[in-house]
Amino acid sequence: MNLIEELKWRGLIQDIMPGTEEQLNKEMTSAYIGFDPTADSLHIGSLVPILLLVHLQRTGHKPYALVGGATGMIGDPSFKSEERKLLSEDVLQHNLNGIKKQLEKFLDFDTAKPNAAVMVNNYDWFKDFSFLNFIRDVGKHITVNYMMSKDSVKKRLEGDNGMSFTEFTYQLIQGYDFYWLYENKNCKLQMGGSDQWGNIVTGTELIRRKAGGEAFAFTCPLVKKSDGGKFGKTEKGNVWLDANKTSPYQFYQFWLNAGDEDAKQWIKFFTLLPKTEIDSLITEHATAPHLRLLQKRLAQEVTTFVHSKEDYEFAVKASEILFSNDTAEILQSLNETQLLQVLDGVPTVEVNKQQIEEGYDLISFLSDTKIFPSKSEAKKMLQGGGISINKIKVESGKLKVSNEDLLQEKYILVQKGKKNYYLIKTN
Repeated sequence: MNLIEELKWRGLIQDIMPGTEEQLNKEMTSAYIGFDPTADSLHIGSLVPILLLVHLQRTGHKPYALVGGATGMIGDPSFKSEERKLLSEDVLQHNLNGIKKQLEKFLDFDTAKPNAAVMVNNYDWFKDFSFLNFIRDVGKHITVNYMMSKDSVKKRLEGDNGMSFTEFTYQLIQGYDFYWLYENKNCKLQMGGSDQWGNIVTGTELIRRKAGGEAFAFTCPLVKKSDGGKFGKTEKGNVWLDANKTSPYQFYQFWLNAGDEDAKQWIKFFTLLPKTEIDSLITEHATAPHLRLLQKRLAQEVTTFVHSKEDYEFAVKASEILFSNDTAEILQSLNETQLLQVLDGVPTVEVNKQQIEEGYDLISFLSDTKIFPSKSEAKKMLQGGGISINKIKVESGKLKVSNEDLLQEKYILVQKGKKNYYLIKTN
């Protein structure tokens, strides 16, 4: 399988240095991507670089994942409007451990294999590098004119906040990463997002000038949403790969809610499905967009890839709770965390637990919680069979709400009509 051809049809190549494809076709090539350790989990914006390494390894090449223990102390200025907060060594180490654990899920680190993945931390080669040695051994090879010609630098210099010397040196530091890996690990290729092109070619230039060698590079486009919104962001912030930060259910929902145009692009970017299958899915989806076949398959593939088949299956079941009538059993099986994830966004009303324990008159309960504006309206809908408690339709013989109605001994889910839900929480 030709790596560049595979990435091209997926739309994952933006800039590519001449000779890169020939190098990859010639021999097993070591290549790297840098990951930013500003948090102890990667988010879905990191999925494209992760998948570039996965594709690289699947085509027989050797992936290096570089976590920026040193560069994370500075912060990449590329196309950012202001300088980033610096991180302490303790925080960085914690973040690096979390990222390594995640990458081990996607890449094969089995050292018995010639193309086993390797994780490196640029702090290891920068921690003892003195400033004087750096400006003498690295700085003299790259001119200020060359550094200032980069678009990412120009934009910052023209902005209101300017650019600190710390940030200005960032491209030299990243360039030295490539040089170090070239010299010590025979790493000949760097990959990354299109916003990294300036930093990456500084590395190839440093290798050419300092080592007299030839190195290669390509970048992928930055993922954007078709409506102009920022990819990977929700009202609650980043969509994380860590299940404790973004639950598998919420993760699944993000992909399921993709628009048609986004789903068409994302299924190429974020899954390993072959071209024939993706083309067939896109064609089938176009004949009946309302069935959301693309979104469902995209959500299945990415949730299974990042989490597990079991997490995907739970997410599907949980998604049905608010949209099916026969889900009372599933609702009862959820633990408190899962219940709150599934009912995230449902209006919540608090009531005194003692009232429930004593047996709360059903009509009063529906009125007091403001689910209905009056007792008469509550009674009318109840008689018409329009009220469900915990996904079970309330029969006319039920007069009270009691402890038996509590989920996890604390919650009651009330459904009014077909689509209106209320989560009652006892205190």
